[in-house]
Amino acid sequence: MSKDFDDFVEGLQDQIFEETKAVYGDIAFQRWLNPLYVGRIDNPDGYGRVTGSCGDTMEIFLTFENGKVKNASFQTDGCGSSTVCGSFAAEQSFGKSPDQILNITGETILEKLGGLPEEDKHCAFLSADALQEALNDYMIKQQKKLK
Repeated sequence: MSKDFDDFVEGLQDQIFEETKAVYGDIAFQRWLNPLYVGRIDNPDGYGRVTGSCGDTMEIFLTFENGKVKNASFQTDGCGSSTVCGSFAAEQSFGKSPDQILNITGETILEKLGGLPEEDKHCAFLSADALQEALNDYMIKQQKKLK
């Protein structure tokens, strides 16, 4: 390829990144570039899967040790905002007890991110719903162990 074309592509990518950062903010932009806690956990203690009205599906996987989240991860087939929100939902659960996880909502994820554009805010609620489903799955399994 020619140097002119390479320079054009690099400039275009820089422009896209700057525009994305301006719209989503630095925190969400950095997590979009480098999402954390992506992937499945085999045999999780808690698993939640929710499909939102937008069609995106979010899965959250939790493992617990001594009553607190030891490991968490997520998967989504959704957009960049879903990825960012799933990453933050997983991150916010680390070291938390079930009672503390109940307090993780779409609003708390949005606060952590510093907000999202209006059309993407539903992604925070989707990830929070999947986290709550994973917690519910864990609690049901704990009740079955007591029987």
